[in-house]
Amino acid sequence: MSTVVAQSLHVFGLRSHVANNIFFFDEQIIIFPSGNHCVKYNVDQKWQKFIPGSDKSQDMLALSISPNRRYLAVSETVQEKPVITIYELSSIPCRKRKILNNFDFPVQKFVSMAFSPDSKYLLTQTSPPESNLVYWLWEKQKVMAIMRTDSQNSSVYQVSFSPQDNTQVCVTGNGMFKLLRFAEGTLKQTNFQKGEPQNYLAHTWVSDDKIVVGTDTGRLFLFESGDQRWETSIMVKESTSDRKNLNMIQESESLIQFPTISSPVPSYERAVTTSSRSQITMPQVFAIAAYSKGFACSAGPGRVLLFEKMEEKDFYRESREIRIPVDPQSNDPSQSDKQDVLCLCFSPSEETLIASTSKNQLYSITMSLTEISKGEPAHFEYLLYPLHSASITGLATCIRKPLIATCSLDRSVRIWNYESNTLELFKEYQEEAYTISLHPSGHFIVVGFADKLRLMNLLIDDIRSFKEYSVRGCRECSFSNGGHLFAAVNGNVIHIFTTTTLENISNLKGHTGKIRSIVWNADDSKLISCGTDGAVYEWNLSTGKRETECVLKSCSYNCVTISPDAKIIFAVGSDQTLKEIADSSVLRETSAFDVTYTAVAISHSGRMMFVGTSLGTIRAMKYPLPLQKEFNEYHAHAGPVTKILLTFDDQFLLTTAEDGCLFTWKVFDKDGRGIKREREVGFAEEVLVTKTDMEEKAQVMLELKTRVEELKMENEYQLRLKDMNYSEKIKELTDKFIQEMESLKTKNQVLRTEKDKQDVLHREHVDDLLDKQSRELQDLECCNNQKLLLEYEKYQELQLKSQRMQEEYEKQLRDNDETRSQALEELTEFYEAKLQEKTTLLEEAQEDVRQQLREFEETKKQIEEDEDREIQDIKTKYEKKLRDEKEANLRLKGETGIMRKKEKRIYDLKKKNQELEKFKFVLDYKIKELKKQIEPRENEIKVMKEQIQEMEAELERFHKQNAQLELHVVELWQKLRAADQETRRERQTERDLEALVKRFKTDLHNCVAYIQEPRLLKEKVRGLFEKYVQRADMVEIVGLNTDLQQEYARQREHLERNLATLKKKVVKESELHRADYVRIMQENVSLIKEINELRRELKFTRSQVYDLEAALKLTKKIRPQEVPETVSSEDVPGVASTVRLNEQEETERIIEMQRLEIQRLRDQIQEQEQVPGFHHLAGIRLPSLLGSEADLEVQTK
Repeated sequence: MSTVVAQSLHVFGLRSHVANNIFFFDEQIIIFPSGNHCVKYNVDQKWQKFIPGSDKSQDMLALSISPNRRYLAVSETVQEKPVITIYELSSIPCRKRKILNNFDFPVQKFVSMAFSPDSKYLLTQTSPPESNLVYWLWEKQKVMAIMRTDSQNSSVYQVSFSPQDNTQVCVTGNGMFKLLRFAEGTLKQTNFQKGEPQNYLAHTWVSDDKIVVGTDTGRLFLFESGDQRWETSIMVKESTSDRKNLNMIQESESLIQFPTISSPVPSYERAVTTSSRSQITMPQVFAIAAYSKGFACSAGPGRVLLFEKMEEKDFYRESREIRIPVDPQSNDPSQSDKQDVLCLCFSPSEETLIASTSKNQLYSITMSLTEISKGEPAHFEYLLYPLHSASITGLATCIRKPLIATCSLDRSVRIWNYESNTLELFKEYQEEAYTISLHPSGHFIVVGFADKLRLMNLLIDDIRSFKEYSVRGCRECSFSNGGHLFAAVNGNVIHIFTTTTLENISNLKGHTGKIRSIVWNADDSKLISCGTDGAVYEWNLSTGKRETECVLKSCSYNCVTISPDAKIIFAVGSDQTLKEIADSSVLRETSAFDVTYTAVAISHSGRMMFVGTSLGTIRAMKYPLPLQKEFNEYHAHAGPVTKILLTFDDQFLLTTAEDGCLFTWKVFDKDGRGIKREREVGFAEEVLVTKTDMEEKAQVMLELKTRVEELKMENEYQLRLKDMNYSEKIKELTDKFIQEMESLKTKNQVLRTEKDKQDVLHREHVDDLLDKQSRELQDLECCNNQKLLLEYEKYQELQLKSQRMQEEYEKQLRDNDETRSQALEELTEFYEAKLQEKTTLLEEAQEDVRQQLREFEETKKQIEEDEDREIQDIKTKYEKKLRDEKEANLRLKGETGIMRKKEKRIYDLKKKNQELEKFKFVLDYKIKELKKQIEPRENEIKVMKEQIQEMEAELERFHKQNAQLELHVVELWQKLRAADQETRRERQTERDLEALVKRFKTDLHNCVAYIQEPRLLKEKVRGLFEKYVQRADMVEIVGLNTDLQQEYARQREHLERNLATLKKKVVKESELHRADYVRIMQENVSLIKEINELRRELKFTRSQVYDLEAALKLTKKIRPQEVPETVSSEDVPGVASTVRLNEQEETERIIEMQRLEIQRLRDQIQEQEQVPGFHHLAGIRLPSLLGSEADLEVQTK
């Protein structure tokens, strides 16, 4: 690929023939088609982002945006085949989500599209003659249903979904209005068209089942579920001022309210062609858009009507008229009435309405302004700037300013600023403009019109002609690089003019066909031209003659350019090649690969070349030109490229085409680096202003200043008059307020007098009430004092009784304490005696153990002495025997020195001698081992005894703690129960007293009723006395008896609790004594076990000594046949070792037996504790030591 890269920056243009060509992406960003792109334009920040069309796209037909604003569907024709591309707008940059290009049905192109409310389905309509309506599940590229909408080859303009229902569809066209429903894989029509068929151009859904439809005769219909509910017609009449007014001539009832839904735009060309037979005076409704208050619709050229729902009535009326304003720069003031509104779109907040017209213009209006301008039509404003509405034929730029000059077949000349991306100047003329050239200074232009060639000044706010030449139909013109000359083409002649004297200094003749392109070399010394005659000429301006020529009759050239060094000419033409010409010959031809080049440009650095094609694409190539297909191709325009140009600093590329769009590109070379050229001087800021204009403006400013002075004087006079009027009014109001204040003071004095009288009366009344209250209070105090005296006397009596009872109870408590302490002393003495007895028994047992230990030590000592003595005797005996044997051997050797037969006997005796020595060594070792094994066993027994004592002490401590906690818990529970009982008694007493007081109050109140009758009052009081005084005494007596019984029960319960506590303590102490006895018994058992073990060891030692003695005696009488017997006697030490190895197992068995005995004793103690009542420990007997010893001996055996 080429290292030359062009990046699109901005586009000036709109493609209005695309259906649904304008809509909002959000509140600030709009999307519209331009060239082969869709443009995202931010209205506030003025930036553009491009969504490129498909490669090799030939035409863009329709757009549709999903309701969730995430997807954009574009219908195109690519290589004669229809394609639908769905873009994901949320990604940056926008990427293609799906491409629908494989169809199982005949289709030429898709003319209308619509997304479903949930954006999952897509509805497409094909053009005649097929006219198929296709229902897509576009994510899976699956056709859900297909239906032929019309069999008469009529045009279908628009399809849409219901705003809330994916299955309901509407289709409108020429004589067609159909409501369809998708069900079970098919589309079925649900309405039946009634009445005369109309040419329905546009429609929009206003609710789930209501649609507004517009026709080419200016009629609006409202359909509900397919039935017509409302109709309105619009007529256009000529007024005396030659302006058309729209009048409503027919209205029917309506019950509809319209939500905000934008209406797609039908194809303008098809609608105009279809409706050409209708009346000219009838406005055609090309666009309808609904919003919350009603709907907006186009109403003929240059007009939009707003309809709103009446609040009091259920129909709609025209509320506003919005017009396209007359452009002051236009040569035809009525041009606003010559462009139809093709598409309307409301912003999401309904704050802005945007309209696109048939002349490629975009207008907008703020809806709040329409409400302000009541009674008069509101006017649109340009959303961007005035755009070209026809093919751009001329393109030029300059050096001193960042300006672009264009002219078009729409009879306009426009000056653009490619730095700020704005329109600087704009003017329309009566004749078509074919070519334009901009002076290097940026102050002049030369334009070739159909009638004349005009040289014009670029003023600050106008384009004004100052010289005209009678050059008709000039198709090419160009200023020289220095700006002192310009060339203009008239047919096959090139006219050279000077910009100083404005005279024609030369005419270059030689072409036989029309000249299509001219270009100056860098120093303006030569001019190169090409034409349809296949000739490329290089002219010398000083002589007016051709220097070089290259003629190729088979090629009709379109454009020519020259390299910066003026050595090579580049020409493109109809033969689909790019030619390099030098010295009147073609050096090289580069193929265009099946496309025709229409324009060519080379950079001032000579390293980059750009060509435009008839398909609207731009190719960027590296120079020198590559041999292969190495270039970057950009699909920018939707028509053949007409002009292509580079700015003086090689930073920007400018392209125009027949689609009326102007693109600006940023150019990069070699890995994306821009071509940077040093600018010695920045862009010029100067503008041209004529002297007449300056004088007129100065005169206007002087008049305005005079007017301002007059207005100031008039305002000051008016202010003085107002001050005088306000002073008089203030004086009148002051007098009025003074009079009102006097009257209010009089009223206030009267009210104060009345208030004083009321205060006196009130104080007297209060004094009477206080006297009466004091008397009643004294009476009540006397009565209550008498009652209190009686109650106090009763209280004193009860208190004496309580003291007596308390003394009695204390005496009983002392008696009980003495009894308890005496019993405790008796028990203590009894248990101490038992403890002394057991201690005596334990000391006797310990003395026996010590005696047995002494005996054991003595026995052990004697055994050791005996064994030492026996071992010494055995040693002496065996040594003597050994000497005898040696002497016998020597004697035998001497006697049998010759006899060989006795050698075997001698060898056997030697062997027997060695065995005896080994046996002696083994016996010595076994004796030492026996002595060593006795000492560790004694140490282990001692350690185990200490561990058992520690465990028993810890167990005893835990038992004591548990007993104390249990006693404390029992006492707390007893106190709690006593407190609860006392609380209940007090509450019951309080309730009885309250009831008594309540009854007494009631009877007393009844007596007060007889206060005026002394006799009856006396009887009632006596009855009260008899009733309450006697009853109160009885209550006291009953209460006293009850209290005595309760106190007796409480004291008895207290004594029982104390007795139970003492019993538990005695039981615990008995358990502790029993534990001590068990511990002593365990110690006795361990001692008995130790004694038995020592007895066994003594017995075993004796048996060993006996065996050794027997063995030694047998060795004295050694015979050959007795050798096995000595061998068998050697096994005795092995038996002893086996017995010694089993001593650890015997110890474990003895400990396990002791544990079982402890468990049995504990179970017996628990059984005794479970027996109710108090038990002494005298009945429990410990196991006898003799019995335990006997048991241990049996187990040991």
